[in-house]
Amino acid sequence: MLHITPIVEEYKNKLEQNKNQNLQDINVLIQKLELSINTLNQLRVLLRTKECLFTQEAEIYFFKRIKPFVNGRIKYFLKIRKFIFERPSASIKKQVKYVCLLIDELEKQKIRNLEFYHYIRHNSASLDHIYFVRGNCKLNFPVDTSHYFSDPEFSTSHDNLAAQVVCYDLLSVYYQKELHALTNQNTKVKRVEDNPLLSCDLSWTASKTDLVELIYALHSAGSIKNGQVEISKMAEICSELFDLNLNNVYKTYAEIKNRGKDTTKFLDQLKRSLEKRIDNDNAK
Repeated sequence: MLHITPIVEEYKNKLEQNKNQNLQDINVLIQKLELSINTLNQLRVLLRTKECLFTQEAEIYFFKRIKPFVNGRIKYFLKIRKFIFERPSASIKKQVKYVCLLIDELEKQKIRNLEFYHYIRHNSASLDHIYFVRGNCKLNFPVDTSHYFSDPEFSTSHDNLAAQVVCYDLLSVYYQKELHALTNQNTKVKRVEDNPLLSCDLSWTASKTDLVELIYALHSAGSIKNGQVEISKMAEICSELFDLNLNNVYKTYAEIKNRGKDTTKFLDQLKRSLEKRIDNDNAK
């Protein structure tokens, strides 16, 4: 395992460095896929050298954990690429239906190999010497026959199934996030349909801090519902109205309080601007 560890650690580090990249970007996806394929090929070549000699315990660990970790991500990135190319450019409702269909297919795949999924989930080890040692093939056990057509020096009867478990976990999270995003988008569309005013392009062009200052001023004066409305609710409404994210309004308010002399900088500016406009209008 001495020669294998640096390859795997480098792979994990690169994945971690780029974990926040958007997988909807096909170029990002291809980079991650190429990284995974190259890593798997490095491991394949290494296993053929004399320097890489396994004990059975190390062999089991490699084919049960290490290879599926990489191969499972290859399967995952390939599935996402297929998803991006094949997802319908249609209504949100149809896209939701499509994602739900993919989730159902994923669950059916899991059910077909449910016994093995439980075996991996519960970290069982009683059959490791059969599942994850090369050259073993007990047909009285569930077998993934795809390994017959792959490299026998780099495959066991169940390492591909173990990779499918890894892929399943990653895809489940990805599909659920997509479903959640589409549901939120659909809710927003319905709100706009119910209230066309929300579809107006009202962009807030002052700073977010200025808006928070205004929200707190209105709340303090009891200008909205006699002050009997939560700050968070006012912030949520303003965020939706102006299509922006106010983040943590309570933290922003704390920063406003700590300004020193100019605690009401924006309100003072509003007052001056309005007075100037009134003066100009009266001068006409």
